[in-house]
Amino acid sequence: MIRSALVSASVLAVLASAACAPVVEGGPPLDLPPGLAETASIGTIYMSSDWLQVEDDFSDTFVDEVGEEMRTCAYGTWPLDLRLHVEDVHRAGRLEVALNGEGRHQVRAVAELVDPSRDNLVVGRYPLIVEVDAGGRIAGIFGDRQMIVAEAFGRALCDAAFSRNPRRPGPHNATPN
Repeated sequence: MIRSALVSASVLAVLASAACAPVVEGGPPLDLPPGLAETASIGTIYMSSDWLQVEDDFSDTFVDEVGEEMRTCAYGTWPLDLRLHVEDVHRAGRLEVALNGEGRHQVRAVAELVDPSRDNLVVGRYPLIVEVDAGGRIAGIFGDRQMIVAEAFGRALCDAAFSRNPRRPGPHNATPN
């Protein structure tokens, strides 16, 4: 009985540490080859991080929002997977924005585009630091800060990897500008 509990605890520890392990290989920035940038689409998105100072659903929100932006800028027929490793997130505090009327959100992450048909070869690597306005008092108090920072990151990745802005800022999306 004790042995099976130890085995279960060991398996759980390995799985938990694997979930936090970076999904990116790391290395210097690497631009997508021009032809691939024109024909790529994004398949599966994987995410990892070294921290947990955000709500439990951050990973889901981040992957969903970045995926939505990718679908609007990487609309080709050659499937690539996207690996994201979020290194740091800073979101303006709601009280800070309510009092000052301003604030900034920031995310630092590495995005790697990999070709699953070539044994997950890294074909693009983008270390990005993205900062976005919290959107004033109303957006700062009531807005979804995770969605705002994730959407801004997705737009920055679209611009860096595909030289396309998926959509202009405005009331139709979470990012205020």
